Parts: sequence; structure tokens; C-alpha cells
Amino acid sequence: MTRVMSTDSPDKSAAAAEAKPVTMAAALNQALADSLAADERVVVFGEDVGTLGGVFRVTDGLAGRFGERRVFDTPLAEAGIVGTAIGMAMNGLVPVVEMQFDAFGYPAFEQVTSHLAKLHNRTRGRLALPVVIRVPFGGGIGGVEHHSDSSEAYYTHTPGLRVVTPGTPADAYLLLRQAIACPDPVLFFEPKRRYWSRETVVLSTDGPPIDRAVVRRPGRDVTLIAYGGMVATAMEAASEAVSEGWDVEVIDLRSLSPFDEETVAASVRRTGRAVIVHEAAGFGGYGAEVAARLTERCFHYLEAPILRVTGFDIPYPPPHLERFHLPNTDRILDAIARLQWEDEDRG
Repeated sequence: MTRVMSTDSPDKSAAAAEAKPVTMAAALNQALADSLAADERVVVFGEDVGTLGGVFRVTDGLAGRFGERRVFDTPLAEAGIVGTAIGMAMNGLVPVVEMQFDAFGYPAFEQVTSHLAKLHNRTRGRLALPVVIRVPFGGGIGGVEHHSDSSEAYYTHTPGLRVVTPGTPADAYLLLRQAIACPDPVLFFEPKRRYWSRETVVLSTDGPPIDRAVVRRPGRDVTLIAYGGMVATAMEAASEAVSEGWDVEVIDLRSLSPFDEETVAASVRRTGRAVIVHEAAGFGGYGAEVAARLTERCFHYLEAPILRVTGFDIPYPPPHLERFHLPNTDRILDAIARLQWEDEDRG
């Protein structure tokens, strides 16, 4: 069966439906269901994704609807899960696998970086590996270490992988449908703190391409760059900044690799200032690469140094301390204030 996205009956019915409140978890569930219905080659598997419906219930009901041959549980063996997915993809299937928690995926790291990312190049393009690895990531749920990691930089550093993350329920649906339809391997990072956030939308495959950033809020004074779980936090900070007289533009990266340099650089050239926000530790984090690229491309437009607001350079703290560890609106507003001060001081 040929893979399609916009001409199947699930999408036609969605297009005709009225907008309704939907959580990110429900949007992801619908994306998986619609992809399974659209393409008989799609299979979904991982630890507890079948009978239980996943730890976060993202796969709830899919095994009953599509059967245990297409949605099924696996042993607790992440390297085996990804290795099996690679073999399936080499033989014509479209596997969508789940790493139960972000840090649980580390045992599969060798499979991802040495094989999944490289086989297309190794075979001179003869093999395509349309594998999607779903990774619940980040903190904000009171989880302990191994349950709250932000491991995206490990994978964005690996050529041959796409890395995407939604910041809204609508994008969760759109990006997951696009990821499953993509011929390349995709690491799909799901911000677990946003699983229960609601948005009134019609879930649709109409939207920006998988590799494009979007401007969530236009502004003229500073560009605030975020992704995944930090998009909502950035939007809150931008709203609070109005009382300080700052007009903040918010960019949701959506795609971490490839990086949409065109959209982000155009914004920074307009505003002259930039703040990058992410949960992961700052040293060697994804924001460092974004800051370097923007400095190279926008240096003569910058009114102040590019700043980062990140998690601290420590192992993830105990649950009762995570509110101090994670970026929040106060830390973001403080960074914006520092940009203004730097500008005035230089003047």
C-alpha cells in the first residue's frame, strides 16, 4: 500500500470536523491511529504500548483497534527494540517505536547512531529506513533521574537523523503524521510535561513542512527561541514582557535537525537580540549550536550578545527541586532585561 497523508478518509473526516479541545497525548494517539489506518505497513511497538496503552496512555486503544500484529508489547530491551525496527524497515515495514522514558533509550544509542543513522549512506542510498522513535522527554512532572532527561543534543549531533519536537497539540498531530510518512529515520521528542495541555483545534495534516520553524508570536524587540516543553513557557514570558514595554517574538523551532536557519536568522536580523531557551544543561547543549550559527549569520545585526536560559549543568535534581532547575518566566524575563542593559551600557 502506498503511504499517503492528505487523501485518506481519516484526514477527510478531520477536515470536516469542528474544532474541539484536545490534549497533546490525545493528538498523538490520533496521529498514530490515522497513520495505522492509512498505511498497512505501519507497526507500533515498545514497552507496555499494547495492552496497557503506554505509561502516558498515548497508545491507548490502538492494540484493540488494529490487532496485536500491528500494535504490540516488547521485552524491556531498548537495543533490541530499535534493532528490530531497523530490520523491519529494511524489509519494507514502517516501524514506530517508543522509548518509555528519555533516559531509557540510552541502551539503544549504539543501534541509533551506528546503524539507523548510517545505513542509508552506507548503502549509497539503496536502503531507506523510515523508522520513528518516540521519546517522552524533559521534566516538569515530578519524575526522578532517568525519567526527566533532555537528550536531544546527542541525536542532533548525529548526521543522518531528523530530530523534531512539538510544542502544541496541533503540531503533535501534524509532526507525527509527517514523521511517519518521512523516508528518513526520525527521533520524535514528546515533551511529557505538555501531554495534558489542551488546545481547541481541528487536527489536520495541513501545515508547515516537518523541517520548518514557526513564529508563534510576532515581536520587534527580541527573538525568543524555544522548542518542545519550553514553547508554552516562552509564550507566557512574552505575554508578561508586555508590562515591561518589551515586544517579544517567539519562535517554535519544531525541527531541531535540520535547523531552520532561514526563519530564525530572519527574525534575529529584525530584532537584533535573541534568547534561546531549553531544559537541557547549558554546557554543550543544543542552544550553544543555535547561538553559534546565529552569531555567524547575524553578527552585524546584533545589538547585544545572544543569551541562553537553560537547565543547570548538574544531574537532574530530585522532584521537589526541579522547579528551581527548569527555566521559568522569571529567568527568561531576566535574560531579556540583561539584553536591554547590555545595549544601554554599550551605548
